[in-house]
Amino acid sequence: MPEKPAPTFDFETAAGAGPGRLVVGVDEVGRGPLAGPVVACALALDPAAAPPALIARLRDSKTLSAPARREIADGLRACAVHALGRAEVGEIDRLNILRAAMLAMVRAVAALPQVPAHALIDGNKVPDGLACPAQAVVGGDGRALSVAGASIVAKVARDREMAELDLRHPGYGWAANAGYGTRQHRDALARLGVTAHHRRSFKPVQEALKNAS
Repeated sequence: MPEKPAPTFDFETAAGAGPGRLVVGVDEVGRGPLAGPVVACALALDPAAAPPALIARLRDSKTLSAPARREIADGLRACAVHALGRAEVGEIDRLNILRAAMLAMVRAVAALPQVPAHALIDGNKVPDGLACPAQAVVGGDGRALSVAGASIVAKVARDREMAELDLRHPGYGWAANAGYGTRQHRDALARLGVTAHHRRSFKPVQEALKNAS
């Protein structure tokens, strides 16, 4: 299978990115896990100010190894305007995961040091409540450089948090599975029970609670 083309700056250019006009890419991670928050990043990239070698490495975060993601995220944090937003487990259970993911994106944009002129949202839906005009870009993390960068920074931030939670709740394998429903995680749910970090609206967690009652 031929390699997918690398993301470009075409969407940002079309949206008017330039001096004094901040165009951000926005992506979230953590819709599928059984535990932990959903985390989003809003990131504005200036290709003229970022190292070319860093730009050349930007891809959809899911296609990169964990060490590569961490290296790239370090580089992006040093040269790109960015901010994180999140929705907690309680919000996920109350709102549903889609609405919580949208909320995390809105919070990421709101946390930026200035209101952007435009946002490129990964996916097919623009969140309600954004402080700026926006467009949805299906497959944006593989097509737009700023969205690819946002996907990497968000993924690294969430993985790091899940690794920290793994130290407090050993046995579920969160440092390796980031809260996704792997065999190890599901077996641990049956053996160790449900923690405060589990999403009670997700079926495997509901089943574990039912079996424990």
